[in-house]
Amino acid sequence: MGRKKYWNSEAKNARWIKEGRGQGVGRDYKPWLTVRDVASQGRSHRIFGHLSRRTHHLLSDLELATFLLIQWRQSTTDIREQFPLDRELTTQICRNIGVAHPTYSGVLQYMSSDFLVSSKDEKHPIFALQVKPSSALEDQRTIEKLEVERRYWLEKQVPWYLITENQIPSDVFTNINWLYNLQSDDQAINDESKQFELYTQWVKQYSNLKIIDLCKQLDTSYSLPLGESLYQLRGMLAKRYFHFDISIPFSELRCSDLVPESVDSIVEVLHVSG
Repeated sequence: MGRKKYWNSEAKNARWIKEGRGQGVGRDYKPWLTVRDVASQGRSHRIFGHLSRRTHHLLSDLELATFLLIQWRQSTTDIREQFPLDRELTTQICRNIGVAHPTYSGVLQYMSSDFLVSSKDEKHPIFALQVKPSSALEDQRTIEKLEVERRYWLEKQVPWYLITENQIPSDVFTNINWLYNLQSDDQAINDESKQFELYTQWVKQYSNLKIIDLCKQLDTSYSLPLGESLYQLRGMLAKRYFHFDISIPFSELRCSDLVPESVDSIVEVLHVSG
């Protein structure tokens, strides 16, 4: 089913608020926008988060790269994406600095930050992130909206940071393209579970091997076509059956770098989340 075209009305906003969008923490949080609500620039992603135990909605590869880096930080405790800003406050800020508040279909929009991150870091227990390609910063209107957002979080006494591709290691994007250019075949849940159990055993047994070498060995041992095991493992990594430090080049990943997730958690979240 194709993604819906974004639309805006006070009735829709009221319904989304009633649904609990932009509210809750951890597993109970619901993003203000989902991948079904807006046409993203580039690829959008629904991805399981091992910290929150829910599916996250990310609207670009740059958002995905940022999310994966944040999630791997040992100090991160929660990530709330597409977090809505109080419209009364953003309206007041726009009025104060003399810029037009964002509207769509003639109705004031709820602005949002791409991420609101909770952390064990005592100096920065919570901070907000906005993710933009550097090319977007050449647009004056984008700059105006970023300034509104910056002042919003300043008012809230929450640190706010702007992230572009220049802050993301190139290996991260290489890994993302390696994983998500692969459109693995959908399998029955039982088949995926069995496959996950097998790879979990192999990863533990051959912890010192690079994953590429493990997959070559499996292809030979089980008389599989060359590359079949790597194809299967890529699919599992893309679906987050294992999580790992996305900044490590995939060609250098060792089995010991892969942390198996609970398959029951993934299955439950993917079936419940919209």
